[in-house]
Amino acid sequence: MAARTKTAKDRPSYRCTECGWQTAKWLGRCPECQAWGTVEEYGAPAVRTTAPGRVTTSALPIGQVDGRQATARSTGVPELDRVLGGGLVPGAVVLLAGEPGVGKSTLLLDVAAKAATDDHRTLYVTGEESAGQVRLRADRIGALADDLYLAAETDLAAILGHLDAVKPSLLILDSVQTVASPEIDGAPGGMAQVREVAGALIRASKERGMSTLLVGHVTKDGAIAGPRLLEHLVDVVLHFEGDRHARLRLVRGVKNRYGATDEVGCFELHDEGIVGLADPSGLFLTRRAEPVPGTCLTVTLEGRRPLVAEVQALTVDSQIPSPRRTTSGLETSRVSMMLAVLEQRGRISALGKRDIYSATVGGVKLSEPAADLAVALALASAASDTPLPKNLVAIGEVGLAGEVRRVTGVQRRLAEAHRLGFTHALVPADPGKVPAGMKVTEVADMGDALRVLPRSRRREAPREDEDRR
Repeated sequence: MAARTKTAKDRPSYRCTECGWQTAKWLGRCPECQAWGTVEEYGAPAVRTTAPGRVTTSALPIGQVDGRQATARSTGVPELDRVLGGGLVPGAVVLLAGEPGVGKSTLLLDVAAKAATDDHRTLYVTGEESAGQVRLRADRIGALADDLYLAAETDLAAILGHLDAVKPSLLILDSVQTVASPEIDGAPGGMAQVREVAGALIRASKERGMSTLLVGHVTKDGAIAGPRLLEHLVDVVLHFEGDRHARLRLVRGVKNRYGATDEVGCFELHDEGIVGLADPSGLFLTRRAEPVPGTCLTVTLEGRRPLVAEVQALTVDSQIPSPRRTTSGLETSRVSMMLAVLEQRGRISALGKRDIYSATVGGVKLSEPAADLAVALALASAASDTPLPKNLVAIGEVGLAGEVRRVTGVQRRLAEAHRLGFTHALVPADPGKVPAGMKVTEVADMGDALRVLPRSRRREAPREDEDRR
């Protein structure tokens, strides 16, 4: 009997779960998106035709659609409402991701208590802790409410049962990687399980008009763990950031179907819980009676929000052939560029042979080019041991040719500096409308900017060893 020929329909096919790339054989790494372990076998789909089905809701002209159903409701935390675009929309699904220990559970427990009212119940489901552990945290931060319900579950079917029993207006799940569906093979946190759990909760949210907050884990690179499809399915993606050794925490909007993605919420984490900061600039400043050499103030934009931050620099004689270059809160490459510009364009030759330390105050991270001028002036002030004038802020990007370039939002930055009491600012040319009572000096290059430094008497005076000689 002739051997049966294996048709294309009988051959196994493989597809990447991340990007959809297909191949005839299994590979450990997808050549298209470079992801590991995402190529899985699937059966050859049969050719099918879908017959027209019954329409659930009739199509209406867009002008006749009731927009009040998408009205946002406040979470009770103004800083989180700021990032969400006014609050939580009924039926919206929000994914909050962050590193372990940054304060995600503390923030969401506070939101759960403040959002719970007689008309709007809140269901907090924890898959990582016991109900008793969550209760202890709620006692510590004062997050107790009569309409806040708590459940410790890791089974998707049980969570859906809690939804039928409680009928909440807000569901908080901590976290989506700990929940599994019994109908899907694989361990909790796997790609198939995360897709199934997220899909089921999204369907439940849309059908019930229930807002949902999902906590997501991140990888060691800082990306959200699990399939990229999860970020596409949800309505809002938020990142919770912050140095665990500092008090400041930032919530950034990465994706938002109901508002802007350039808003940032500021929080302060302490022993009694987490508190929103409507005016966080005080965390990034050091109040002194007199200015100190090596310090300069700038105004950075976190989303739309201007924040006054302080840059500090220190230069000391090096004891090793290769001087140290240490930064904290600043990009090392930007600081190295400012050192090169000061040495070549500013004619400050003493920096190349000295140990240089630069940092920010309060744990804020300055990555935008608008802080270049403040970094350069702080380094020049430290090198000459001469303080900058009091109540001075510096705003501008510095190029390799020594020119000071324009940056976005100069008027907003100047308005914030003027509100906090600063009277003098160094800015690039054509800053626009200047706040009344504030002296603004336009600088074209580093030569103009360095003229604000008084002539140093300490560097001009001879050293004691030179006098003895």
